[in-house]
Amino acid sequence: MNLHIPFDNSYARLPAQLFSKHAPTSVAAPRLVAFNRALAEQLGITGDADDDTLAMIFSGNTLPPGAEPLAQLYAGHQFGNWNPQLGDGRAILLGEAKGYDIQLKGSGPTPYARRGDGRAWLGPVLREYVVSEAMHALGIPTTRALAAVETGEDVYRESALPGAVLTRVASSHLRVGTFQILAARQDLSGLKALFEHAISRHYPDAQTPTDFLRAVIDKQAQLIAAWMSVGFIHGVMNTDNCAISGETIDYGPCAYMDTYHPETVFSSIDRQGRYAFSNQPQIIVWNMAQLATALIPLMPDAEAAVEEFTSAVHAMPKKIEGYWLNRFGAKIGLTSELQGDAELISDVLSLMAQDRLDFTNSFKALSGDSPVDHFTNRNAFLAWETRWRTRLAKETTAPTETMDAANPVLIPRNHQIEQMIQSAVQGDYDPFHRLMQAYSAPFEPNEAYSDLRKPPEEAERVRATFCGT
Repeated sequence: MNLHIPFDNSYARLPAQLFSKHAPTSVAAPRLVAFNRALAEQLGITGDADDDTLAMIFSGNTLPPGAEPLAQLYAGHQFGNWNPQLGDGRAILLGEAKGYDIQLKGSGPTPYARRGDGRAWLGPVLREYVVSEAMHALGIPTTRALAAVETGEDVYRESALPGAVLTRVASSHLRVGTFQILAARQDLSGLKALFEHAISRHYPDAQTPTDFLRAVIDKQAQLIAAWMSVGFIHGVMNTDNCAISGETIDYGPCAYMDTYHPETVFSSIDRQGRYAFSNQPQIIVWNMAQLATALIPLMPDAEAAVEEFTSAVHAMPKKIEGYWLNRFGAKIGLTSELQGDAELISDVLSLMAQDRLDFTNSFKALSGDSPVDHFTNRNAFLAWETRWRTRLAKETTAPTETMDAANPVLIPRNHQIEQMIQSAVQGDYDPFHRLMQAYSAPFEPNEAYSDLRKPPEEAERVRATFCGT
């Protein structure tokens, strides 16, 4: 049995100060939980490897030919506080295939582990597998999940928990923090090499650092609007968790809202609400300001660079607003933009917040026969509906088609994810496979998954999410 991965490892050819060569740590008894064969095909992975072989490779016990394992170095602002060195403390980049990184997460300690065990327990591995693949199915840029493997070993957090390794795929793992650490160390040669690598890999049309910054800003603005349109809260938008590619990365204490409220926070470590749902547009602007600061040494005139970069960052809120209006406009059936649209959208969101309504189901109800039945304050909704119907009359595209394409039937709900994890810990993976199947087509109504549309009962609510490290 064999497996061929067409490695071409451009990151391993960068200056040595950007990473540490480091092999995964073997585990006792790897067992394959899931393997994403469609993604493997996209990556050019071929061969007739059986489950045992796949488990050996994607646990880190066996290195496939052509792999050049390494841990990446980066720094970052964590909850606004500067940490001068972070890096992959429990992740190993095996290499790149077809321009995508293949990374083992939970594969043992690295030189950047900071006294951690370098392992992951099964819950966060399955959570990231399900949520990242659901995000992809929702059409939102994201890292992907290639494999999940049980290790046959316990990891210790508050108690002993089953260990696992996730194989994550990304167009790269370049972060704002990757640029920050080189700038902070005044490593101009390393910064130039990283910049050229990022340009080549993600933004080949960019000619200057200003072009690059503007391209990254545009991708991040689109991403934030997309997150918000499905009620997603990243939970830990530190600069080391902000990918240059504009992909969603590092699914730690993330969550999709059930009951809509703009100040919703799930992350157990976000005690001040820095990364609350409604704060995400402001935080991404802050993150881009940190990227801009890190790029200044690449410019021949620092004073001119500050002026150019400041202009680009200051233009970002308007850019986010435009993408937000486009996304949320589609959720109420609008394909054009007219004056008053933003107010119309904000008003229905306010009604949802006042009535404590489910975010996903409320938007989906708008394309139904009697949406007023979904709202508690019927008179307020009927007044809004009159304005909305008048606005829809100015559209040339059938509003139901627009709304059906913008409003998912299903999103990964926290309580369902937690129930799935608890089943998996007991050795039952049927709920995991069922969620994977359901979330693969989140816009399609399917009676077989009607139970997954239901918000949690009070006793089922998940009020805090955890990063799992």
